[in-house]
Amino acid sequence: MFFKLLNGKRQVRLDVSERKTYMNRIQRTLATIAIMLAVVISGCSSDRGTDAKEGEESGIELALNESYDEVRNGARLVLSYDAQSNSFNGTVENTTEETLKRVRVEVHLSNGKELGPTTPADLEPGERRDVKLTATNKDFDGWTAHPEVGISEHGSGERRGEHDRDGRSEQRHKEGVSDIK
Repeated sequence: MFFKLLNGKRQVRLDVSERKTYMNRIQRTLATIAIMLAVVISGCSSDRGTDAKEGEESGIELALNESYDEVRNGARLVLSYDAQSNSFNGTVENTTEETLKRVRVEVHLSNGKELGPTTPADLEPGERRDVKLTATNKDFDGWTAHPEVGISEHGSGERRGEHDRDGRSEQRHKEGVSDIK
């Protein structure tokens, strides 16, 4: 490598082997950046992780004879529909080593109605509570569900218009009776 002055500025001249080394470093740096970007993008777009969910529902609607069993933000929700009582019954459990604050459960019906959220309850590590959400009519053939943890969904605020400050659904969306026992 040698330096040459051109218009009062220093210019670097590299021999062939130095150019190859320099280009290899650039290629490795760009490859590392591309891999890191791919990892970040795939992590953000993950739709069915156990704890990584960020959106309201998983996007997969269950049939009335199917059960929901997933962990979200440390809360494991196991829920199924009972046609005889027209209700969704199951449990919500804390799978973490810390207390989960204000745990609630919602069910979204295929007819656009929402059941819940249930009354917020703090769950100690390993604690499991029964959940029951009852629909008032039977004009649906599918459903999705999810637990919510904390003051609001997504950590900083819920979807605008879905819940008021107390975590309750707006009346135009709400149907049925719900409870965590």
